[in-house]
Amino acid sequence: MLGALVGAGLAIAAVGAAPNRNEGFGPRVGSYEEAKQAGDLIALSTVVDGRYQQVTVIDPKLRAIGVYQIELASGEVELRCVRDIRWDLQIEYFNGKGLSPLEIRSMLESR
Repeated sequence: MLGALVGAGLAIAAVGAAPNRNEGFGPRVGSYEEAKQAGDLIALSTVVDGRYQQVTVIDPKLRAIGVYQIELASGEVELRCVRDIRWDLQIEYFNGKGLSPLEIRSMLESR
C-alpha cells in the first residue's frame, strides 16, 4: 500500500514537472512550405454541423488528397474520397463539377 502511494506520488510529480507543450501526438511542421519541401503529409481538420470531423489529408509529393469523415458520436472513420490532383492543377480555368481525373487528363493531353 505504501509502495503504491509512493509510486503514485512520483508519477504525479513527474507529470507536474514536465513542460506543457500543447503538442499533438506527432511532430509538428511549421508551415505548408516546410511540409511540402520535406515531403510530409498535410492534414486539415474541421468539425461539420457538430456531427462529424472532416479530415483532409494532402500528399504534396504524390499530389493527391484524401478526405475522411469521423463520426463524433461513434468514432467511426469513413473514407469519403481520394483524388490525384496533378491533372486538376494544370487546367487554366474550371468552375463546375463532373470531370473525373481521367477526363481532365484526356482533355489536357489532346491540346
